[in-house]
Amino acid sequence: MARLPRLVIPFQVHHIMQSGNDKQDVFRAEEDYLTYLDWLKTASAQFKVALHAYVLMPNHVHLLASPSDETGLARMMQWLGRHYVPWFNRKYQRSGTLWQGRFKASVIDADVYFLFCCRHLEMNPVRAGMASSIADYPWSSYAHHAGVKASSLITDHPLYWALGNTPFQREMEYQQLVQQAIASNLEEQIKQTLTKGWALGSERYVKNLEQRTARRVAPAKRGRPPKVKT
Repeated sequence: MARLPRLVIPFQVHHIMQSGNDKQDVFRAEEDYLTYLDWLKTASAQFKVALHAYVLMPNHVHLLASPSDETGLARMMQWLGRHYVPWFNRKYQRSGTLWQGRFKASVIDADVYFLFCCRHLEMNPVRAGMASSIADYPWSSYAHHAGVKASSLITDHPLYWALGNTPFQREMEYQQLVQQAIASNLEEQIKQTLTKGWALGSERYVKNLEQRTARRVAPAKRGRPPKVKT
């Protein structure tokens, strides 16, 4: 069966993940993280993609971003690859591919899931046992959202601004949100929709997307179809 084209909806939030080939590390030193972030900032501006949250893990990357058109997301990730991979290969005297195939992306119903996904991304190092607390890991957008260190890379989403009327109120509210556990079934839902490339949203959101795009954006419901009365 032919693979469906990646679902990209302008001005909607997308959860993006790109992994190292065969789970190999794509960041080995502080310079690698800094170089990738610098090029990510350049690429996001060049292709008009608003970056709302990120986490860089040693062997993969998660982003939350809103493209302004249907091609900007792919062009941003391709541009990053064309710059970061040759630089990385030269530095470590290696050759060949660095990333595992094409990046994965899932459109998100921001009104319901945006803040959950932000926390899911930024808590990744804690879940992986790489940090004892979310504030201890330097390669995520948490420091920006918590008011520790502002980042020019981040474009704050309106739902983040809605957390408070002042920067201090927003930062304190976000810090409190992060302390709240995310239900395991929601964590799994976020992972599965990203892996499969499905939309993450309410039934109404999914239905509207399917009408708008004339394609399936979520898995079909299991079970036999209802009988049609004649």
